[in-house]
Amino acid sequence: MKQNKNIAIKVKDLRKDFDLSESGKGFSGKLKALFHRKRKTVTAVDGIEFEIERGEFVGYVGENGAGKSTTIKMLTGILVPTSGSAEVNGIIPYKDRKRNAAKIGVVFGQRTQLWWDLPVRESFDLLRVIFRVSQSDFNAQIKNLDKALGLKPLMAKPVRKLSLGQRMRCDIAASLIHNPPVLFLDEPTIGLDVLAKESIRNFLAEMNRDEGTTIILTTHDMNDIEQLCKRLIILEQGKIMYDGETELLKQKFVHEKVIEVEFHDDGNVIQGIPGVSVIREEGCKKWLTFDNDNFGIGEVIGTIASRYKIKDISVKEPSVESIIRNIYNNRVDLATPSEELLT
Repeated sequence: MKQNKNIAIKVKDLRKDFDLSESGKGFSGKLKALFHRKRKTVTAVDGIEFEIERGEFVGYVGENGAGKSTTIKMLTGILVPTSGSAEVNGIIPYKDRKRNAAKIGVVFGQRTQLWWDLPVRESFDLLRVIFRVSQSDFNAQIKNLDKALGLKPLMAKPVRKLSLGQRMRCDIAASLIHNPPVLFLDEPTIGLDVLAKESIRNFLAEMNRDEGTTIILTTHDMNDIEQLCKRLIILEQGKIMYDGETELLKQKFVHEKVIEVEFHDDGNVIQGIPGVSVIREEGCKKWLTFDNDNFGIGEVIGTIASRYKIKDISVKEPSVESIIRNIYNNRVDLATPSEELLT
């Protein structure tokens, strides 16, 4: 496979099957299975294809069991594909694990790569040796990471005494000690409070912008996706169901927008405005939806403002989470007004 220098990750017809044993029901069934074991094949990743350019920040999402983690494990060299091919930085991960590991960083939100009883600094020192980073390069990188992640107060603490947010900052730093060009993040903000999440998001956005690091983010937190990822790949049952810009997802699948209007009194009855419907009322506030394909936002707001006394007005965009939820529920067209657009 010829590698384009601008392509960081290339996946072609990638597939992963798992052969599982089926045990019988009850004692007799389990006894029979000892001698006549039934097997079944489960396809976790089903012939997916995509390319990720250097410097992209891509969200890789899907429901539990969609194949996200299996894909990441093949790209990091942990699993060998059943068929198809993959390259990361021009390297086939599962054929050259050591060289691949030297050029990627990996963070699993629920697992740590740090040594539990050692101080953070000693874990970093061990990783420096493992990745063969020179002392001068290591010192410079730790200095940069400290500025961004506030590591200095944590360096002398054993990993087991860190809070979840502190450990996550240290895990992200550990994955970047060797300054890899590609970073895989699996639920990096899981269980964190709002401030810790915001701190990590800011750091990742800055690193992607300033260092040009290619980042692949798997997460169930759609705020991570909306704030960080310009591109989104959505998986369902091992297949890619969407691959494109995050903003285009909204334009493609959502034809309605919601206007939140606060009136001077609560007696206003909204009627006679083409394409506009009331989906919620609360005192002087009303939430209106309109068909964005057939009516311009300026036209609708202008009509409302000319007919009623308005205290405040704002337009609500649908969240990526509500869109994906609607896609999975086979309501892609979103033909009927829904309060889900407000979430």
